[in-house]
Amino acid sequence: MTFLVIRVRSDRGVKPKIKDTMSMLNLTRVNHAVLIPDTPAYSGMLHKAKDYITWGEVDADTIATLISERGRLVGDKPVTNASVKAGSDFSTIKAVSKAIASGDAGTGDIDGMKPVFRLHPPRGPRAGVESSAALLLEEPSDSEATPSPSLLEG
Repeated sequence: MTFLVIRVRSDRGVKPKIKDTMSMLNLTRVNHAVLIPDTPAYSGMLHKAKDYITWGEVDADTIATLISERGRLVGDKPVTNASVKAGSDFSTIKAVSKAIASGDAGTGDIDGMKPVFRLHPPRGPRAGVESSAALLLEEPSDSEATPSPSLLEG
C-alpha cells in the first residue's frame, strides 16, 4: 500500500522537529506531494507532521496519472514511457505505477525522476473550511424560509 502525502500549510512558526520531519519527507514547499510506502517509520513521520500535511491511500491509476502529468525528470523534463523504459526495469508508466501502488517499487526506481510532484493550489475553497462570519451573514434562501406545502396541510 502506498500513500500520497501533500503539504498544505507553510512552515512559518513550526517547531524545528516538525520542520525536519517534513524535510525528510521531501515536502519543502506548500502544494508539493510525494509517494511513500506504508511502513511504521513513515507512519510516525506522518503523525508527527499531521497538522501541516494531508495523506491518503492511492491506487495505481491515480499514480499513473500523477506521474504522467506532474512527474519530472532532472532538467524539468516530463516523464514519458520512453524515459521509464530507459531508466528502470519497467516498460511503461502503467507498469511502474502498479509496482509503486503495491509497494514493490518507489519513485527512486526510475533514474533521474524527482521524488516531488509540484501540484497546483486548490481551485475554489478547501472542503470543510468556511468562515463562521460568512455563515452568520448568509440570508436563508426562499426554500428554507417557507415550509413545504405538505407540512402546512397536515
